[in-house]
Amino acid sequence: MKAFGKILGLVLLGLLLIIVALGFALTHLFDPNDYKDEIRQIARDKAHIELTLNGDIGWSLFPWLGLELHDAAVATLAKPAEPFADLQMLGLSVRVLPLLRREVQMSDVRVEGLNLRLNRDKDGHGNWEDIGKIPANTAGTPAATTGEAQPRTTAQAEKPAQPIRLDIDSLTVNNARVEYNDEKTGRQFSAESIQLSTGPVHDSTNIPVKLTAFLGTNQPVLRVRTELNGELRFERALQRYKLEDMKLSGEVAGDPLQGKTMTFAAQGQLLLDRAANVAEWTGIKISANQLRALGELKVNELDKTPQVSGGLSIAQFDLAKFVDSIGQKLPTMAEGSLSKVELVSRLAGTPTSITLDDINLKVDDSTFSGRIAVEDFAKQSLRATLKADTFNVDRYLPPKSAEANSAKQVREAEVASTEADAMAGAGSTPLPQAPTKEAWSNERLLPVERLSKLDVDADLTFGQLILDKLPIQNATLKASGQAGLLTLTSLRGDLYQGNFDAKGTLDVRQQAPVMNVQTQISRVPVEKFLESQGKTPPVKGLVTLNSTLTGTGNSQKALIETLNGNASFVINNGVLLNANLEQQLCKGIATLNRKTLSGEPRGKDTPFQELKGNLNFRNGVASNPDLKVRIPGMTVNGDGDVDLRVLGMDYRVGIIVEGDKSDMPDPACQVGEKFVGIEWPLRCRGPLELGAKACRLDNERMGQVASRLAGERISEKIDEKLGDKVSPELKDALKGLFKR
Repeated sequence: MKAFGKILGLVLLGLLLIIVALGFALTHLFDPNDYKDEIRQIARDKAHIELTLNGDIGWSLFPWLGLELHDAAVATLAKPAEPFADLQMLGLSVRVLPLLRREVQMSDVRVEGLNLRLNRDKDGHGNWEDIGKIPANTAGTPAATTGEAQPRTTAQAEKPAQPIRLDIDSLTVNNARVEYNDEKTGRQFSAESIQLSTGPVHDSTNIPVKLTAFLGTNQPVLRVRTELNGELRFERALQRYKLEDMKLSGEVAGDPLQGKTMTFAAQGQLLLDRAANVAEWTGIKISANQLRALGELKVNELDKTPQVSGGLSIAQFDLAKFVDSIGQKLPTMAEGSLSKVELVSRLAGTPTSITLDDINLKVDDSTFSGRIAVEDFAKQSLRATLKADTFNVDRYLPPKSAEANSAKQVREAEVASTEADAMAGAGSTPLPQAPTKEAWSNERLLPVERLSKLDVDADLTFGQLILDKLPIQNATLKASGQAGLLTLTSLRGDLYQGNFDAKGTLDVRQQAPVMNVQTQISRVPVEKFLESQGKTPPVKGLVTLNSTLTGTGNSQKALIETLNGNASFVINNGVLLNANLEQQLCKGIATLNRKTLSGEPRGKDTPFQELKGNLNFRNGVASNPDLKVRIPGMTVNGDGDVDLRVLGMDYRVGIIVEGDKSDMPDPACQVGEKFVGIEWPLRCRGPLELGAKACRLDNERMGQVASRLAGERISEKIDEKLGDKVSPELKDALKGLFKR
């Protein structure tokens, strides 16, 4: 037995020596460079590619089957003169004997100067789609149509081949480049200076990987420097692929960043399980300039419509500075806005949608919770259900435009000039003229193009909402928009112990937007509205208002000039500020009494119990035919117009007096029985902001009152003198004559 083993060993050793000798002879006596044409033809016939070998071919046979290609290029048979890939050098070695066991044991694999060009033509056809295909004009050749291949294919289909086992010492790629060009869109993408190095490549073993590259695109112009490190693990039998301890970092620069640079980094564990159709990214750590985020993502149903789920946590950061650091601009806001932003949320999505659930969003001093979803990226279908503790809208709105500020300054100067001359308490100056200056801005108000494409459904709730400086408590907003029609279902809340509710529509489907608003306000201090607009209120009191208004246009001026509709209002327990109507009336009575007031006005305001009326709006002018004010000791009736186009008013007011009820009435305006029940006339004309300060005694109508009183005094004299001496018919005729 020992002798047999010795003989067998000698035989095997002899065979090995013979094989080595044959390999030595083949590698030294056989030069593959002499057979380049045959190699090219084999590549055409078997691989259906056009192989160009401009450099030398180096090779070895045993125990390593080594190969080196220099200056080679590959093209498709359809376009043999347009190579889609070329390289400076490819070097690899394969052990010969393991190939018999379907094992690939390779030493270091090196690729130098690989240049891959992918091109999609104007018809959408990519040059890579022709790799391995026979052109249509040669598809009928015997090499392509031999009938012997079909049985082999069938046999292989019946008995799948065992997977090949890979064993590579290392893989190195230096100075590679990949370029993609789309002739139809003009877009270009590139990856340059690609450097790839790996450790030993084995199945079910962690493989150290390092990859660096410069990425670029022309639409928009962007340049990205990237570096990827990690440990790659593939388990082909289980169809599982992992990239563990992945670290990706780099910098981005280009046109969208306006000359600035964004640094980024990402870490985590990546898994792709093809058998379960699952992909995961766990232990996510992401940074981009000031932004820092943690999270996890999982994708199911890779073989169908992928379903994404996971969580995201963004640490507090300065959003305003972050946006500036990437070359973008936010609308002008108050200083310090968006300086503290953080987010925690669960997320879910598909290739066409994303949903953020269980949101905990903090923006400066506000906290939001709820849900935000984009149901369709293409249609920008936004759905939001949010609840906030407090939110100051004014903090994030841009300041008034220069045009609006200029108009405001003109109005303020006009009002200030009028007030300086008014001396409203005494009412002894001429009546102010109506304003004629522009009161509203022509600046574009709404982004019509964006609104017309908006698909939104929002349900927002606020503990406190500050809007136009008004502190609205328990505010709710429900709104929707689709295909250019935006609907405000409800905007309601509590305001200064009162409440309001508004609803309406905005139609931007036509060239000029059409706005329709219905408003209900109940017992809200009217002066607060005016103060929030930076105006000095002419009146105080609790207002109740119901209105239905429409307007057309895309600027303040256009909307006001097309304002139509109606409204009814009541102000209770109010005060006409800086307007002593009692003193105005006293002056009229003193005139009729032919006396002079003995002192200055005792007060500058006029309290009232109720002020009410109805307004009919026609193209920016509000007609108010039934103004009525109940003041202790008198009743005021008014009829006039409010011209919102210039914020002016023109009223004729009548005061029915009961008399001076004060303890020490001015002797000059003592009211006798003959003055009670008479309607005393005032004229109110001028800027709307003056309110009752723009009212003066109507001298024209006072003459009519004086004539009437004079006629009544003559009638009394006739009765006193004639008594029963003449017939009643004659006395009536005489009274009528003198009254006329």
